[in-house]
Amino acid sequence: MRFAAEDLLSALLEATPCPTTQAPRDARGLYGLVDHHGDLRYIGSTSSTDQTFYERIHRRHRTGSEGMSHYFSAMYNTGRMWRDRKDALTKADGDIAKALRNEFVVDHCRAVWLPLPDTADITRLEAEVLSLAPDHAIAWNRRRMQVYDEPVDLVEATLRRLRWGARELAAIERQRLRFLSAMVGPVAPPAPKPAAIRQTHVTPFPKGPFRFFALDVETANNDRGSICQIGVACVRPDNSIETWVTYVDPQVERWVFTYLHSISARTVQGAPTFAEVLPVLRGALNGATVYQHSGFDRSAVTAACGNCGLPVPQWDWRDSVHVARAAWPELRGNGGHGLASLKQHLGLVFEHHDAGEDARAAAEVVLRAEGVQPVRTQSPIQAAWPAIADEEDFDLIEDSDATMMVIREIPTAPLPSPDSIPRQLSGCHIGTTEITQGNIDNNHIYLRSFFEKFPADAIGGSNRASAAKREIAVDWGGNTVVMTDLDGAKKFFRKRGWIGEFFTRHGVRAGDVVTVEEIAPYSYRVAPQRRS
Repeated sequence: MRFAAEDLLSALLEATPCPTTQAPRDARGLYGLVDHHGDLRYIGSTSSTDQTFYERIHRRHRTGSEGMSHYFSAMYNTGRMWRDRKDALTKADGDIAKALRNEFVVDHCRAVWLPLPDTADITRLEAEVLSLAPDHAIAWNRRRMQVYDEPVDLVEATLRRLRWGARELAAIERQRLRFLSAMVGPVAPPAPKPAAIRQTHVTPFPKGPFRFFALDVETANNDRGSICQIGVACVRPDNSIETWVTYVDPQVERWVFTYLHSISARTVQGAPTFAEVLPVLRGALNGATVYQHSGFDRSAVTAACGNCGLPVPQWDWRDSVHVARAAWPELRGNGGHGLASLKQHLGLVFEHHDAGEDARAAAEVVLRAEGVQPVRTQSPIQAAWPAIADEEDFDLIEDSDATMMVIREIPTAPLPSPDSIPRQLSGCHIGTTEITQGNIDNNHIYLRSFFEKFPADAIGGSNRASAAKREIAVDWGGNTVVMTDLDGAKKFFRKRGWIGEFFTRHGVRAGDVVTVEEIAPYSYRVAPQRRS
């Protein structure tokens, strides 16, 4: 029997997480570990013939030592669940803390598994699946996450179930203090005192004058208001750039994107809140042109203002994606105009997913575009694009002495309704994908090889609760156009009810190829590639 790595990965990503106690005792194959937030973080296998899912997941990962090959033990070696297994003097307390950790994993962590026959080359399949897996699903594999901060409320829930006495509770409290001491230095036992007044300091903003700014944010999780870092690139009249960066304490417990930007609750400890940073930004950016690369950053600022009950700043927002589209139209369908593609095309040097670095990159994109020969006419597709809310159209006009960029703001309009999508438009090809039997059986279409070409603000998390706030329109040849966002974990269309009918209507079989075309901003056509 032949197994396709894409189908195996899809099965793992879509599997319902179960308690580790339910792991099969008589089966082997691929498995995943799910953290206390419900997010898949590690993919592994029972490649050894003497290990079953139960042995590997429930015993090794949960109860093994804190080495990085036992991931539940390693990632939750924190707070009252912490121990230093090499410290003989604290062994008694450490063993109690470890017992608490074992029970915590049973209560609040989960796993998924995919049994495979003994004849399967499990080691090879594991390697192939890992090569395709999204970063967030293998963040533990790649050591891209720090040990979690103690999930205090969940630990308390486990303690209520255990009904431990004073001796055990005193032991784990000593372990908590030892953990803090190991992380940040000696910590005195807490003494009754008034609540401390929060002392924060916002980094002073550079002094102008400036031509324009570019702003970028990083967020802790799928809530766009959970801003944990802000970067602003300040472009002076001589086109030199000075960058201002600050961490922001989003005051959240859920950290999902640490694997991307390496920012955690520990990183922002003592950092100002968004409400404390916003006055500095208002004073600096009011009345100025502020670029963002796509619409995400503006929406994040808006969401953060909503979270803390502050009015949204009325900055003069511009989108450097549109500037790039006008300057380098040849990248459409050939890498796109995201920062990663422009980094390669323009030879930009920056560290992606650092707010200061990304803001500087967006500013450099605008500066580079100002030196490009003007685009004299728009293509028919561009001319037919409907206006999209919060976006702008950029016309390049050639003057007799100089090339100047005139920014013409289109009146705000809602996302076009499905019935208004112009199906007669020729589309801009963005990618093809080969259909597998797993696609047909599960009603989905893989978009992984060209996923970065979709708009970032239409990409959501791994479940409906974390869906993107913006949707795309998909014309699949049926009676209606489908409105859906994109699943950023599995990298396919979130709404899939239409896909089975699409396969049936067009007679799609495993091995056939499906093409995806962009026919307007946030509007796409999906069609089978005709067999020769």
